[in-house]
Amino acid sequence: MSTLKDRLTADMRAALKARDELTTSTLRMALAAVGNAEVAGKAKRELSDDEVLAVLTKEAKKRREAAAAFADAGRAEQAGKETAEGAVLDRYLPEQLSEQELTELVSGALAADGYTEKSQMGPAMKAAQAAVAGRAEGGRVAAEVRRQLGL
Repeated sequence: MSTLKDRLTADMRAALKARDELTTSTLRMALAAVGNAEVAGKAKRELSDDEVLAVLTKEAKKRREAAAAFADAGRAEQAGKETAEGAVLDRYLPEQLSEQELTELVSGALAADGYTEKSQMGPAMKAAQAAVAGRAEGGRVAAEVRRQLGL
């Protein structure tokens, strides 16, 4: 079992004992998503920490999007719940890059491989995502790559 998955399980048990319903339900949901990812494909397998982190990132993004949708629909209570669940998941995610750090990493990645034209967007994105290594959302990275390529 991966160490991040072990940590999620231990924290869920601690939250269950402490009767922290929000943390318990959020971590149960996260562990269920990890379990679904483990059985996806032809055979069940254990996920690495990076793969578990990718699942948690995806779940956190779902919470942010749902909170925004509920807020737009005037359902503040549901939006607050989604935001709180996102905050629980954020404890397990690496700290996000600032705009300046993101700009520097993307410009370094683009300069290293010589990407300067808009026709090189695909390979440029691949290089930028590798440089960022999950510390910024794909949308932010794509926006910065587009800006630097002049799109």
